[in-house]
Amino acid sequence: MDIAEFEALVEGAEESQSLDFKAPCNWNVRTFVKDILAFANVQDGGFIVIGFNDGTFDRVGVTDAQAESFSQETMQDQVANYTDPFVTFNVYNNIVDANGLRFVVIRIVEFPEVPVVCKADGGDVNLGRVYYRSRRRRPESEPVSNSFDMRDILDRAALKMMLKRRAQGYTAEQVEENNIYDEELGGL
Repeated sequence: MDIAEFEALVEGAEESQSLDFKAPCNWNVRTFVKDILAFANVQDGGFIVIGFNDGTFDRVGVTDAQAESFSQETMQDQVANYTDPFVTFNVYNNIVDANGLRFVVIRIVEFPEVPVVCKADGGDVNLGRVYYRSRRRRPESEPVSNSFDMRDILDRAALKMMLKRRAQGYTAEQVEENNIYDEELGGL
């Protein structure tokens, strides 16, 4: 991610279903795992940007030590303990804006085929729950608690599975239902 992409991402500094701002901090899997699980279940995934004031969304940046704590390999190993199936994400920990402030961006990719389920208890997450970025109030990561959110996740999963099967050469036979019933009735 370059500085132009970063500026486009944070322009307007408002959280959404695909964007979350965090105050400066070190990497801690328990702090971030719920958001990573939730973004993995959102269409097109999402971004977590570290280095903004929690209340005002003002830019404050992170220290070099905080930025260096966000190590891609360490993070992937730790997050894998909570996700089934795995979650793909990228870490950009060397973004410096025009004011010289450093930021960390975690880009979480949407699930490739089946929704991501939490596979361990810990911090804010519980075994067996599906997390999502709710649109009920202000955007936040939480367990799926309504049929609208669950339907969104399942519809996208069904479409992805159908497209995968089609790419593998599977097709559904088109049968006219009227002919089946006519044949069954034998001309009655």
